[in-house]
Amino acid sequence: MRGARRLVVHEVRLLVSLVLWVARRTQGADGGRVFGYARGQGAMMAGFAFVCVVETVAMSVLLRDWPTVHAVLLFLDVYGVVVVVGLHASSVVRPHVLDVDGGSLRIRRYVHVDLRVPLERIGSVRRELRMTHERAAGELDVEVGSQTSVTLELTEPVTHVGFFGGRREVRVVRFHADDADGLVRALGQARV
Repeated sequence: MRGARRLVVHEVRLLVSLVLWVARRTQGADGGRVFGYARGQGAMMAGFAFVCVVETVAMSVLLRDWPTVHAVLLFLDVYGVVVVVGLHASSVVRPHVLDVDGGSLRIRRYVHVDLRVPLERIGSVRRELRMTHERAAGELDVEVGSQTSVTLELTEPVTHVGFFGGRREVRVVRFHADDADGLVRALGQARV
C-alpha cells in the first residue's frame, strides 16, 4: 500500500512540476543559489516525447475499429506523453540549491531524488566528469544523461531515501550540474 501511495505522490508532483514550468517558477529554492541540471537532457526528452506522440497516432490508426480498446490505449498513450513532459519539467523547476545561510546543499533529480547534504559534512568537492557508473556501497550517483560532473566526499554519511522508501547511508555523492565549475567554486567559498 505504501508503494501505491508513493506512486500517487510521484504523479501529483509531476503534474505540479508541469504547472510550475508553465508559470516559469522553481520549487524549493528558498532564497538559495540554484544550479540547473536539465540542459543536457532537453533534446533527449523532446525526442522521447516525439516518439511517444508518433506511437499514440499509430495506435489510434491501428485500433480505430475497436473503440473501447482505442479509448483505453489513447488515454494511456496521452498520459505517457504527459509523464515524459512532466519529468523534463520537474528537472527544470527542481534545480540543485546551495543554501549557505541554511548550511546545506540540496541535490535533486526529477521528483524522486531530493538529498540534503549539510555543508559541514562535505570533506572535499571536485569537478569530475564521469560517463560510467557502477553501483557501490556507500556511493550515490545522481546521473543526468548517464553522466555526473561533480563529486562530493563526505566526512560523515548522509541518509538517502529511495523512491520506495528504502534508506541507505552514503559517503560519496556524484551528480550533474550544468555549471559544474561554478557550483564547485561556490561550494569551496561556502565551506571556508
